[in-house]
Amino acid sequence: MDRAEVDARIRAIVEPFNKKGTEIDEDTTFAGDLEFDSLTVMDFVAAIEDEFDIIISMNQQAEIETWGNLVDAVTETQN
Repeated sequence: MDRAEVDARIRAIVEPFNKKGTEIDEDTTFAGDLEFDSLTVMDFVAAIEDEFDIIISMNQQAEIETWGNLVDAVTETQN
């Protein structure tokens, strides 16, 4: 699966979590721009794990700060 396809699938997943309709780009942050709290992050990560049939470890989650980081991490896990 290529990076663009991963990005598109994650964008579909984030819709119900993006309460303010924030425009998402590579540098969008989850805590700052999307204002995700810890519970929202857990739910969002679970949705991604289900969609892609992967596990995102707590260590990986700690390193993922931006949208681009997330897309890269999921793409790498898929390949």
